[in-house]
Amino acid sequence: MEQVKTRSATREQASAQFGRFFLPGPTEVRPEVLGAQAQPMIGHREDEMHALGAELQHRLKALFRTERSVFVGTCSATGFMEAAIRNGARRRVLALVNGAFSKRFHQIAAACGMEADALEVPWGQAHDPADVERALKAKPYDAVTVVHSETSTGVLNPLAEIAWVVRPFDDVMLLVDTVSSLAGAPVHTDEWRLDFVLTGSQKALALPPGLALGVASARLMERAAGLPNRGAYFDLIEHQKSVDKNELPNTPAISLLFALHAQLRAILEGEGLAQRWERHRQMAVLVWNWVDSLSSGRGVPLSILAPPGHRSPTVTCIRLPEGRTGPQVVAAMRGRGYTIGAGYGKLKNECIRIGHMGDHTAEEVEVLLEALEEELAG
Repeated sequence: MEQVKTRSATREQASAQFGRFFLPGPTEVRPEVLGAQAQPMIGHREDEMHALGAELQHRLKALFRTERSVFVGTCSATGFMEAAIRNGARRRVLALVNGAFSKRFHQIAAACGMEADALEVPWGQAHDPADVERALKAKPYDAVTVVHSETSTGVLNPLAEIAWVVRPFDDVMLLVDTVSSLAGAPVHTDEWRLDFVLTGSQKALALPPGLALGVASARLMERAAGLPNRGAYFDLIEHQKSVDKNELPNTPAISLLFALHAQLRAILEGEGLAQRWERHRQMAVLVWNWVDSLSSGRGVPLSILAPPGHRSPTVTCIRLPEGRTGPQVVAAMRGRGYTIGAGYGKLKNECIRIGHMGDHTAEEVEVLLEALEEELAG
């Protein structure tokens, strides 16, 4: 019990000042956005919801760079991974696997009864579009799954290039997880002709967890209409019927919708989406340069797992020197009032992860890195 109290006190100390919480999800949420949730309830089939739904659609389309409807679900992004499979795949799925969350997409496809093949590359590497093209030529598939920014490794897959090689295969749907890239890196749903794009609220959007967002192409919706086993909760045909009425198909998390509305206004009408992408790039470059300078100038053998050219602007996975473990460094930084992440899954002990995403600034990242440098080089 005393240990639990100590941890709670540490968390309270760390959260007393915005800019100390650098998990790669959930990310820190501004007090103004948290406060938006305190509004009184409204009826989810009443005029107030219709007005809110219409405003959300307008802004969500700008966020996803699409003219299509944007579906909103009260679930984690994993729920919309299942929606992608149930509505977009008939029988055979090619899953591009290069980390824990792309592996999850593969596992979901198998759990939904699909013949799911994994095209795997080592953790820390990106997928080569040429390999994807060869796989599609070698065997017939009706869907490909890919994670744009693999949060477990900090790798940014070349999504536009992968979409380009998938496009000539007319019967293949491209199903994309943009959970830690949307709102932090360019994602052009319509221009890249992506068939299903999904994300969650708790990463670069800097919202509390609990919402999934997704966009389906016209041809995916046409396929979904002919599939008999779409399920109920994630049936995109029913979602579309509700969106057409500016509603959600089931009772929504209304308070989270208020937060989403407030944050979309701040992103699109305050900062600007292109400026947000650039801020994320600048934060990422700060971390990458810091790793290089600490390794070469201070003799601390750190390295970035993802190779240059394929690094996510929202999360960096850093391999630690021998003798230090991810949980040890995370605990030490918590004692300094900062929250970062250990490595994910099999990388837990050998890596740490910094989530430089959401509403953080370059100045806040610099202060974090100063404290982390004292810990690692002291």
